[in-house]
Amino acid sequence: MSVTPESVLRDWFDGVWNRGDEATITRLLPADARIHGLPTPDGRAIRGPQEFSPFYRAFRSAFPDINVELLHVVAQGGLAVAHCRVRGTHTGQGLDRPPTSLPVDFYGFAMCQISGEQVVEAWNCFDFLNMYRQLGADLTAPAATKAAG
Repeated sequence: MSVTPESVLRDWFDGVWNRGDEATITRLLPADARIHGLPTPDGRAIRGPQEFSPFYRAFRSAFPDINVELLHVVAQGGLAVAHCRVRGTHTGQGLDRPPTSLPVDFYGFAMCQISGEQVVEAWNCFDFLNMYRQLGADLTAPAATKAAG
């Protein structure tokens, strides 16, 4: 079977998230890869396996039973986009908050630029706000104020 952007994207989600195979990260993510849109303290892109692995370990620790279902995958040229459903149970410490034992079920998208057999850049848009709300976090926005004038 030939390697395609879609097959690399599917391999990533199955290996990294569904099977918990951390070796998939170093196999599919080169050192200079950039991953955008994941929650980081400074909001900047994650660079390569060295920076992605701590995020992965923390998230996987928080949700040891995580499952990412790829609902749709669309590929064009070297790009592949996945519409994902993420489910898991918050039984670990990885989110800097005590485990709640609550389930989460949220959606998102990942678009990946594939070169050869690796993800060289990725853009993520997952509903982490909804995830935190499902865990009981109070994330209400401040009341809107009227502009003067």
